[in-house]
Amino acid sequence: MKALVVGANGQIGKHLVTYIQESEKLEAKAMVRKKEQFPFFEEKNAEVALVDLEEDIDSIAKAAKDVDAVVFTAGSGPHTGKDKTIMIDLDGAVKTIEAAKKAGVKRFVMISSFDTRRQAIQDAPESFAPYVAAKHYADEWLRASDLDYTIVHPGLLTNDEGTGQITAGMDLDASEISREDVAKVLVACLENDKTIGKEFQIVNGNTAIEEAVGDL
Repeated sequence: MKALVVGANGQIGKHLVTYIQESEKLEAKAMVRKKEQFPFFEEKNAEVALVDLEEDIDSIAKAAKDVDAVVFTAGSGPHTGKDKTIMIDLDGAVKTIEAAKKAGVKRFVMISSFDTRRQAIQDAPESFAPYVAAKHYADEWLRASDLDYTIVHPGLLTNDEGTGQITAGMDLDASEISREDVAKVLVACLENDKTIGKEFQIVNGNTAIEEAVGDL
């Protein structure tokens, strides 16, 4: 299975491409927006597509035309304004969903926020609410699509070394999880069709990732 990693130059995206390339079942195609970002992925023997997520649907669909799955890991980041949150976390996600449909790609895995339900928007701090709202509507768009989707809701992201062990489910207490382990969860989702049509939260825990994902 070849997977297009959207947002490949992000912290989770880089880990994901690395783990995919180490998998015997998967191969990665990295979507990045700058030529100078190519070397990291070329060193992993990953195919690279040059597409800015703010381009049109056709540009993203062209990158997805020869893949079997799309993984959306892109994010505007904590230091941008509400405009980029809308353009990347909401519109970028929606365009990628539509591009997958246009390219005939059924499998779609989405990295979301820990809780994107309506109440979470109301409860979020003023500075964080636009991000939660963007993720809420992006998730809604994906659920309403005819794609074979999985939505992953990670806890507070850290750069700690991954443990390979998590807790997965819904209505979990908010806690931390390393970006490395999030990337490994994404690989497990791609490798396990039982995750199709499901969404779940993940935080640090004591269950091996493959087991935790398989038990959903």
